[in-house]
Amino acid sequence: MSEEVAPGPKESPLAPRAGPREVWKKGGRLLSVLLAANVLLLACTLISGGAFNKVAVYDTDVFALLTTMMLLAMLWILFYLLRTVRCPCAVPYRDAHAGPIWLRGGLVLFGICTLIMDIFKTGYYSSFFECQSAIKILHPVIQAVFVIIQTYFLWVSAKDCVHVHLNLTRCGLMFTLTTNLAIWMAAVVDESVHQSHSYSSSHSNASHAHLASDQRAGNPVGGDPCLCSTAVCQIFQQGYFYLYPFNIEYSLFASTMLYVMWKNVGRFLASTPGHSHTPSPLSLFRETFFAGPVLGLLLFVVGLAVFIIYEVQVSGGGGRTRQALVIYYSFNIVCLGLTTLVSLSGSIIYRFDRRAMDHHKNPTRTLDVALLMGAALGQYAISYYSIVAVVAGTPQDLLAGLDLTHALLMIAQHTFQNMFIIESLHRGPPGAEPHSTPPKEPCQNLTFTNLDAFHTLPACPPTPRLVSPSPADQREAVAIISAPRSQWRRRCLRDISLFLLLCNVILWIMPAFGARPHFSNTVEVDFYGYSLWAAIVNICLPFGIFYRMHAVSSLLEVYVLS
Repeated sequence: MSEEVAPGPKESPLAPRAGPREVWKKGGRLLSVLLAANVLLLACTLISGGAFNKVAVYDTDVFALLTTMMLLAMLWILFYLLRTVRCPCAVPYRDAHAGPIWLRGGLVLFGICTLIMDIFKTGYYSSFFECQSAIKILHPVIQAVFVIIQTYFLWVSAKDCVHVHLNLTRCGLMFTLTTNLAIWMAAVVDESVHQSHSYSSSHSNASHAHLASDQRAGNPVGGDPCLCSTAVCQIFQQGYFYLYPFNIEYSLFASTMLYVMWKNVGRFLASTPGHSHTPSPLSLFRETFFAGPVLGLLLFVVGLAVFIIYEVQVSGGGGRTRQALVIYYSFNIVCLGLTTLVSLSGSIIYRFDRRAMDHHKNPTRTLDVALLMGAALGQYAISYYSIVAVVAGTPQDLLAGLDLTHALLMIAQHTFQNMFIIESLHRGPPGAEPHSTPPKEPCQNLTFTNLDAFHTLPACPPTPRLVSPSPADQREAVAIISAPRSQWRRRCLRDISLFLLLCNVILWIMPAFGARPHFSNTVEVDFYGYSLWAAIVNICLPFGIFYRMHAVSSLLEVYVLS
C-alpha cells in the first residue's frame, strides 16, 4: 500500500508524468473516511463522558487519548515530509487555490496563541504537580510540539496533489483531521463547562469556586487537596481559558486545510497553473473609497468598548446586568442591520457586473461554501429558539423586544451575507468578462437561403476595413468606455468586503471571549429551563463562532480578488 501511485489521463508531453492508473479512488477515500469516523466517535464518547461528574470518565482518560492521537499524527506527518514527498514524481501538481497566504497566515497566528495557551496550561498543572497525574503536564507539552510540526507541514504542503502512497496519505490526512476535531471538541466542552460553572456561581448563594477547581483537576466532587490557591496558579488558569478561542480556531483552520489536501490526493489538473500575481493589500486598500474601512474600524472600536462594559457590568450583577444587556443588544442590532444592508447592496452591484461566473472544479471553494452554509445553521437554531421563547413567553418588556429584533436580524444577516460571499467566490477575476460574439456581415448571417432569391440580391460589398472597426477594436472600445464603471463597482465591492470583514471580527470576539447574553437574559432560561437552553447554546454557539472567523477568511479572499 505504501508504494502505490496514481495514474494519469492522456496529457501533453510537457505535463508532469505520473505512475500507473489508480484502480479505485473511491475505495481509498472510503477506507480513510471509515477510519476517521470510528476514531472520531471514540473521541466524542470519551470527551462527552468526561464532561459529566456522574460518568466514571475522568479528564486524564481524555488527555491520554488526545496525547496518543497527536503522537500518531506527528509520526505520519514526519513520514510524509521525510519519505512520501521525496519519492520521484510524488507531487506532479500543486493546487493554486488551496492554502492561500491569508489562510496560512491565520493558521500561524492562531498556532502562536495556542503555544502560549499550552505554556499557561503547563504552568497551571505544574503548580500542584505533587497530586496531579503526569499525563496532565505531558499533554500540553505534546500539543505544543504537535502544533509546531503541523503548522510547518500545512505551510509547505497545503497545495500538494500527491500521487504516491495514496491510501496511506488519505488515511494519514483523515486521522490528522480527526485529531484536530477531537482537540476542538475537548476545548469546546471544557469552555462550555467553565461557562456553566460561572453562571452557577453568579446565580447561587453558595460558593462554587472550589467545585470548579475540583472539576478542573479531574476529580469527582469531594474534598480533594489539589486546589488552585496561589495567585500565580490563578493567573495561569484564567490565562489559558481566555486563550481557548484561538486554540479552537486553530484546530478548525487546520481541519479545513487537511480536508482540501485529502480531496487533492491523486488529483490531476488540466495543466500546471502558473503563479498569478496577487496585488499587495496596501495597493488594494488605496483603491477603495475608504468609507468601508473607516466605518468598519469605527464599529470595531465601539464594539470593543461595548464588550468591556458588558463584561464589567454583568460580573457586578444586580440592576447593572439589565443595563449591560440593553447596551449589548443595541450595538448588535445596529451592527447586524448595517451588515445586512451592505451585503444586500453588494449582491445588487453584482447584477451589473459583467464578470463571468467560474464553474471550474475547485475543492477549496466547494468546502468554503459548505462550511459557510453549515456553520450558519448553529446561529439559525439559537435565533429560532429565541424567537419562539420571546413570542410565546411572558411578560413582554424592553429586553424581550431587543432579543426578538436581535434574533430576526441575525437570521437576515447570515442569509444575505452568505449570498454575497458565495456569489463573490464564484465570480471570475477582474477582466474575466464574457466575450460577446462579434457582429457578422449580412452574407454570413444566412443560415437558410433560397438560392433563387439569393441570386437576385446585390453582391456583398468588400469589407471596408479602413472605415469599419474590427471586432477586436470594438471590444477594446467597449472596454475603454466601461472601464470607469467597472472600476467604480470594484471599489464599492472592496469597501463592502472590508466593512463586513471588520464587523465579523468584532462579532467573533464578543462570543468567543465570553459574552453570553443567552444566560444573562433570562427570557430563554425561564421558558426552556436552564438544562435544555444550556444544551442548545453549548451545541450551536461553537458553530456560530466558527462561522464568523470563516466568514472573515472568505471576505479577505473576496477583498483581494475583487
